Amino acid sequence: MTTSAKLISIALLFVGLVLVNYLAEQVPLRLDATAEDIYTLSPGTRSLLAKIEEPVRVDFFFTSSAQGLPITYKNYAARVEEMLRQYVRSARGKIVLNIVHPEPDTPEEEQATLAGLQPQMIPGTGEQLYFGLAVSQADQQEVISALNPQREQFLEYDLSELIHTVQVFDKRRLGLISGLPLQGGEMNPMMTQMGQPPQPDQFIIGEWSKTFEIVSIPDDATELPATLDALAVIHPQTLSPQLQYAIDQYLLAGHPVFLAVDPSSEHMKRSVPQQQMMMGGVPGASSDLPTLLSDHGITYSPANVVGDLLYGAQVNTGRGGIAHFPHWLALDRDTFNHEAMATADLDAMVLIEAGSLALAEDSALTFTPLLKTSAQAGDIPAMTLQFAQPETLARQITADGPKTLAALVTGTFSTAFPDGPPVEAAADDAAAGDAGPGLTSGEGTLIVIADTDWIMDAYSVRRFNFLGVQAAEPLNDNLAFGANALEFLAGSSDLISIRGKGSSVRPFTVVRDMQAAAQQRYQDQLEALEASLSEVQQQLTQLQQQTGDNGLLVASPEIEETIANYQAQEVEMRRKRREIRRALTEDIDALETKLLVLNLFAAPALVGLFGLWFHRQRRR
Repeated sequence: MTTSAKLISIALLFVGLVLVNYLAEQVPLRLDATAEDIYTLSPGTRSLLAKIEEPVRVDFFFTSSAQGLPITYKNYAARVEEMLRQYVRSARGKIVLNIVHPEPDTPEEEQATLAGLQPQMIPGTGEQLYFGLAVSQADQQEVISALNPQREQFLEYDLSELIHTVQVFDKRRLGLISGLPLQGGEMNPMMTQMGQPPQPDQFIIGEWSKTFEIVSIPDDATELPATLDALAVIHPQTLSPQLQYAIDQYLLAGHPVFLAVDPSSEHMKRSVPQQQMMMGGVPGASSDLPTLLSDHGITYSPANVVGDLLYGAQVNTGRGGIAHFPHWLALDRDTFNHEAMATADLDAMVLIEAGSLALAEDSALTFTPLLKTSAQAGDIPAMTLQFAQPETLARQITADGPKTLAALVTGTFSTAFPDGPPVEAAADDAAAGDAGPGLTSGEGTLIVIADTDWIMDAYSVRRFNFLGVQAAEPLNDNLAFGANALEFLAGSSDLISIRGKGSSVRPFTVVRDMQAAAQQRYQDQLEALEASLSEVQQQLTQLQQQTGDNGLLVASPEIEETIANYQAQEVEMRRKRREIRRALTEDIDALETKLLVLNLFAAPALVGLFGLWFHRQRRR
């Protein structure tokens, strides 16, 4: 073969490799071998992408050249880019992806700043890192200013939510039925009789108003307004049968419902004089909605409050002392379900005299706890709260937890009105010429929480005056939970169907299990040896410090022999300790050696076997 022919062959081989890579990139075949299909788009995402009418632009900003960039951010950036390319392929031309690498003092950095991204400071080097997304359609834009690797399991949901949100041009409509004075100008009838002025909006209303048009619905309404995107029912009291039927049908029609009930509303109890509380309790302190709870197999007792010996709050009694209130729950990060969208990023909530929820054993619904107590929780009769002291309440608790305080309930709901609408509603429908039967079952989504005080400002924000302006700061994640829950529910049905997935950073569970087994096998020996070694060292120190009357070291032959024995024991024990510690890792070291050998020789062995097979086939 001539030199020119060899050069042509090499060039053709190079071109062939490039073409193979190009074709592999273009062929829409992918194999996802991960345990949780983290590289496979959910059906909800595919359905959402298929509904895009106008092109959506996605700008992915990542400063890849930043010095000292943690490897976790590099890996997560590659994960985000790969996921975005899947969106592009699945959207079939409806998504335009731009990868931007902002550098200091460049047009790309200016573009990131104009998009609303917030630079992060890299520890150690002080360099700025841009790592975020800007999604836009026409004049609508949504931004994730800083992507967080800790939220990787919700990456698909976050991307799909951004793409969905930029296509929504009008505010979504949130129906609100409330037995609490959440909106300014509302007055509880009991407070009206006492001559108390109306209260300003609670901060939760401001949070919901950012993304929703709030439609207030009175208790005595006979139907729900049309075109509601979600419905929130807070502390229901005297809802008309027709309205309860409308809520039932709304849920069965596939619309999301947020329900907050309470066995003992501290807000309502504080709104009446102490004398009235002592005489006969507080009307409206307890709330329930059996048509959506017990009739659907969700267990909730409006007569019992949950007390938790571990998460009971420390409360300033106002008399210079701090008391432990087991029925006021100060919940931390360990109580949240971090695999659920509504509670994934929450760290703390305060619930006051909350109840508990459970699912009946014969129910076919899916019950996902969002917020739970510790195992040291039990029930307290709500009627005893106004008479018992906090320390007395703690003694009444029989721990049988953990108990569910809030839950996401999904699945096929059966109507709570199997005999049809209430008589009044049926007569109204007949008069209107609409006497058709209602829904008897349907797929529904319900978030329910067994407390309502958490939603009030008194337990969620601290108000203060800043430069003559009334301001407030969150005390906990109460408002964040309210905003997250409604935002999740009011998203499209495609978004609700998307579930959190696992992380691409997989733990080496084999090594972890081997370490645990070795630790269990040798721990008792190691602890006994450490105790003996400590005792020997203590005796040796005491002998070496013995002195006579003149302050000189006493070194009789017996003492010298004893010291030598102790020193020999110390050397032997240290040797045994080294052997035990080496035994803890010998199985792991052996596995590491096997994997190293396998990685070194597997590829050459496979190539050699293929060569032998090819040689035999060619000779034949």
